[in-house]
Amino acid sequence: MRVTSDRALDHPRREDIRLEAVLHALSDPMRLRVVAFLSGVDDEGAPCSAIDLVVSKSTSTHHFRVLREAGVISQVYRGTAKMNALRRRDLDELFPGLLDAVLHARAAQRRREGDAEPVPF
Repeated sequence: MRVTSDRALDHPRREDIRLEAVLHALSDPMRLRVVAFLSGVDDEGAPCSAIDLVVSKSTSTHHFRVLREAGVISQVYRGTAKMNALRRRDLDELFPGLLDAVLHARAAQRRREGDAEPVPF
């Protein structure tokens, strides 16, 4: 279902979220970094600017769009900010344990590599 407002963003319905799209979205290190950051944020989410990605603005926009279109995050405008929230409830219902497994695996890899990023996963 598409919303016609010029400030509304398209999101897949829960029943339309596909495992292969989620796995693709989670396969990129920058997108995984966004998901890890959002996993430690409350349901209100965080603006794009709060998530430190060392890429250009256009590349950052691309990564957020891939995550949104895969159904991994939701995005809404609040004033001029685009707020991002993890669709944890939807993902956990559709793919039980997947998100936690991916985030724990990421944390384990980061520990092996000696990387100390200040996010929960």
